[in-house]
Amino acid sequence: MPLDITDPRHAWLTLSLLGLSATARRSLLEQQLDPAHILEADVLTLGQLGLSGRLQHAILQFQQGDHALTERVEQCLEWVHQPGCHLLTLDDADYPALLREISDPPLVLFVRGEPALLADPQLAMVGTRHPGPQGAATARAFARDLAASGLVITSGMALGIDGAAHQGALDAGGQTIAVWGTGLDNCYPRRHRRLAEMILDGGGALVSEQPPPTAPHAGLFPQRNRIISGLSLGTLVVEASLNSGSLITARLAMEQNREVFAMPGSIHNPQARGCHRLLRDGAALVETTQDILAALHLPLREALATDPATAVEQVRHPLWRWLGQDPVTADWLAVQSSLPIHQVLQGLLELELDGHVQHTPQGYSRSPPLAAAPG
Repeated sequence: MPLDITDPRHAWLTLSLLGLSATARRSLLEQQLDPAHILEADVLTLGQLGLSGRLQHAILQFQQGDHALTERVEQCLEWVHQPGCHLLTLDDADYPALLREISDPPLVLFVRGEPALLADPQLAMVGTRHPGPQGAATARAFARDLAASGLVITSGMALGIDGAAHQGALDAGGQTIAVWGTGLDNCYPRRHRRLAEMILDGGGALVSEQPPPTAPHAGLFPQRNRIISGLSLGTLVVEASLNSGSLITARLAMEQNREVFAMPGSIHNPQARGCHRLLRDGAALVETTQDILAALHLPLREALATDPATAVEQVRHPLWRWLGQDPVTADWLAVQSSLPIHQVLQGLLELELDGHVQHTPQGYSRSPPLAAAPG
C-alpha cells in the first residue's frame, strides 16, 4: 500500500517510526498537533515546535524522500492486511481510553487478536522471571480467579510470573493480553510461541508498539512496561527481587495514578524483597483476590449483568453532574470530583457500558438521547 500522509493512520505510523523520544512524544501531544502537519512542517516551524536537531533532520530527510523509512511504513501497512492483524493509532476511537490517559502513550499499537479487548477492565500481573514453585502457582491461581471475576489479565509474556499469569487466565476460560517488547512477528522468548497461540485461540490479544519485524533488544522491554500498566486499572506484583523489571512497571503504575498491589513473602526469600519495598512505599497488601476486587470496586460480572430497568438509578453516579455534551478528560473529572483516578476511570467504564456516556478521542461526554421510535 503506497504511503499517503494525508491519511491519519499513515501519518501516525510514519511519525512513530522516526524514533521519537518520550520527551518529544509528550511535547507533541501536549501541543495537540496533527501528525501530517508535523511531517510537512518547514525548518522554521520544526524549530518552533521544540524538536531535537536529530528529529528535525529525520523529518526533513523524509520530506526529501527517505526510501528506507517509506519502505518500513509500507511493510507495516502490508502487515495490517493479514488476517487478525490490526493497527490502532492515537486518534482512533478504538484506541484504549486508559492508555491514552498516561503522559506518554504510544502513537500506534500493533495488535494481533481482539483489539476491542484492550478497552475491557484489566489487571496487570507482573513479577520475577525466576519464581519459586509457590510463587508461580500463586500467580496462576490468582489470575484464574481474577479472570473468572471478569477481569482481563495483562502481562508481558516473559518467563516466570508473566507466563503463569497468562496461563491462569486461560485456565478460567478468560481473556488475557500479552504486551511484547519485540515486534509481533518476533516472539520472545521463543519457548512461549505456543502460549502466544493459546492466548489468541482463547480470544485474547498480543500487543506491541514496535514494528512487526523488531527483534529483541534490552532497551525495549522497560518501554513496554508503561503499556502494561497503562492499559490496566491496577498492577499486582507477585514475586520480585529488588532489581526486578516488574518494579519499573509498579512505579509507572503509581505515576499513572493506578492501584499498585503487592504480595508479601518470607523475609528470607530474595524474590520477596521487591514486594516488601513496594509495600513500604504504599502499595496495597494482597492476601486474597478479594483484596483486589474490593479495591477496584469489582467483581465485574455482577455489574455487567445489571438489569437494564435499573439504568435510571445508575445515572445517579457521582461523576454524572460533571458530564455534559462537551467532552472532558478523566483527569479533569478526577480534579472536579476529588475521586481517585482509578475510581473515575472505572465509573466512566460502567457509565459507558450502560450507554450513558460516550468516549471519543476528545474525551468523555453524555451519550445523546435515543430518538423516539416512529409511531
